[in-house]
Amino acid sequence: MKNFIARWKGKGDEKSDTQKFWLDFLQTICCVENPLAIVDFEKRVELNHVSFIDAYIPATRVIIEQKSLGVSLDKPTQQSDGSFKTPFEQAKRYSDWLPDSARARWIITCNFQEFQIHDMEHPKDPPEIIQLENLVNEAQKFKFLVDVKASSPKSIREVEISVKAGELVGKLYDSLLTRYKNPDSPESLRSLNILCVRIVFLLYAEDAGLFAKSQFHDYLAKFSNSPRRALIDLFTVLNQTINERDYYIDETLKEFPYVNGGLFEEANIEIPQLEGEPLEIILREMSEGFDWSGISPTIFGAVFESTLNPETRRKGGMHYTSLENIHKVIDPLFLDALNAELDEIMRTTSKTSRTRKLNDFQNKLGSLTFLDPACGSGNFLTETYLSLRRLENRILSERRQQVEFVQSREEISFIKVSISQFFGIEINDFAVAVARTALWIAEAQMWSETKKIIQVLENFFPLKSYNHIIEGNALTLDWGKLVPIDKLNFIMGNPPFVGASMMNKEQKQEAVNIFGKVPRANSIDYVGAWYHKAAKLIQGTEIQAAFVSTNSITQGEQVGPLWQKLTQNYGVHINFAWRTFIWDSEATKKAHVHCLIISFGQAHVDVKRIFTSDGIIIKAQNINAYLLDAPDVFVMARGKTLCDVPVCTQGNQPTDGGNLILSQAERDEL
Repeated sequence: MKNFIARWKGKGDEKSDTQKFWLDFLQTICCVENPLAIVDFEKRVELNHVSFIDAYIPATRVIIEQKSLGVSLDKPTQQSDGSFKTPFEQAKRYSDWLPDSARARWIITCNFQEFQIHDMEHPKDPPEIIQLENLVNEAQKFKFLVDVKASSPKSIREVEISVKAGELVGKLYDSLLTRYKNPDSPESLRSLNILCVRIVFLLYAEDAGLFAKSQFHDYLAKFSNSPRRALIDLFTVLNQTINERDYYIDETLKEFPYVNGGLFEEANIEIPQLEGEPLEIILREMSEGFDWSGISPTIFGAVFESTLNPETRRKGGMHYTSLENIHKVIDPLFLDALNAELDEIMRTTSKTSRTRKLNDFQNKLGSLTFLDPACGSGNFLTETYLSLRRLENRILSERRQQVEFVQSREEISFIKVSISQFFGIEINDFAVAVARTALWIAEAQMWSETKKIIQVLENFFPLKSYNHIIEGNALTLDWGKLVPIDKLNFIMGNPPFVGASMMNKEQKQEAVNIFGKVPRANSIDYVGAWYHKAAKLIQGTEIQAAFVSTNSITQGEQVGPLWQKLTQNYGVHINFAWRTFIWDSEATKKAHVHCLIISFGQAHVDVKRIFTSDGIIIKAQNINAYLLDAPDVFVMARGKTLCDVPVCTQGNQPTDGGNLILSQAERDEL
């Protein structure tokens, strides 16, 4: 990679070097053995005249518009038809004249020293800019060139920013912890967690345009001699309407909006002195030295929770579920179908009919309801919200081109998707607070995206107060009391990974209460209780569920006691499944877990699919409990031998301390 940078530093001519440069790039940076097999140079495109695309990669639908060294990628130049266009606008015109199936998913403009990557799913967003000299650190952002499923450069950047944000939060946490009178007490730890959540939200608000620029920073700096008192006063004001506020408070405080939403509701949290290191971290490193507007609420929520949760801190490292793994659940569960439905509507030729269908589809998006009964920091709910709002923004963008929106405060009514559609249950109180905050940040980000389409919107604040993510034990709560079953569409999530032999006494009892009288119930992993509870809840409905699970629920002795009741007593069917793959937690100290994903419901789907770890998708007639395209059969445990042989009291299992593992010599002797 360093050799590639050295080879092309300070040189490059559009006419003579374009093909050599990109063949070298694909081979050296993207590790493509035969780059000529995947890229087309000088691809012909019929405009009002014949023109040629510098480079085009059909498999990933990438258009490359190359310019010579020193040519600006932002400055319009005159075209052969007399018009003036930037390199991006030039490539966009080529794309518009291609067949629908070939239009650009990505557009890259390049002048040999700078790459500008345009994501055509978000064509109004500024491009991701990467310099040649930085390729060593940013090469992974070009994976989309050769991999359709690769994360976008924007997503990769969001992850990097979110992890960095987590490190800053951890540093502030450690600094503040030393200031508490009783730092190990549950009350102090809870107060510290709430304090960190609030500070992060304020930092995000000033960077994302929800507050005035640097408003929180400037306020805290103004009262740097008494920052503790300043925070207490600020938290009070943020929870008050304008009319409720003390008339005589400082003018700086009056400028802050009413935030609401419950984030600043609790008044009696313990706040230590902030002078010195904590204040410096907040002002210099977290405010002046970092831009919070670019974080991914999906990733950062989990990073934030694992950074500040005492249990995960003891284990070390930051943990989050990758976006790729989240989409392994939500894409086949509902998102693929919604994207396909919208694509079909977009192909409607009649403008009147298309507008009507778009309106109906948008109302449908706003009516869907989701439950995660083990929501943690809310990453499944947050990513689902973001995905639905992106679909809605596609609709708004199309409707903007068709009809004139009334330029008034009523425009907000055009947003139908709301965080009120998302419900969660989580046993950890701090994770609940993080999940709610992550959804608010996600809402703020999508509100900002929609503002680019609809020019006038009412203020983002005050936040809506929703008590849809609650603290509690999902196995002892009635899910139907949290979300009306007749409104619920999808249940999803990642319940705890606890094997049957590793469950504590309380977990065993919770599971038994759920399973009822099932033979060999003590062999079922903890996650089986979520399957049972969901299967019972969805009786007589169209609700679909999907859980990430340890792969042992489709192996060995627990298959019969778990799945026989689910299929025969509750009548559920497996609609799609991911066979065993490594669920990489993306932790800073990684722990690989072999798991799978199973989606089930009483209602059949049109196409049942089995996803394999090597990328094969099997269309199945029936998916049984062993994740095979085969009839439902169960290999049950037996208490008696089939013939006159010695009784086997214990099978081969990884929980016996290794006593049944034989050496080669022991095996030969036996």
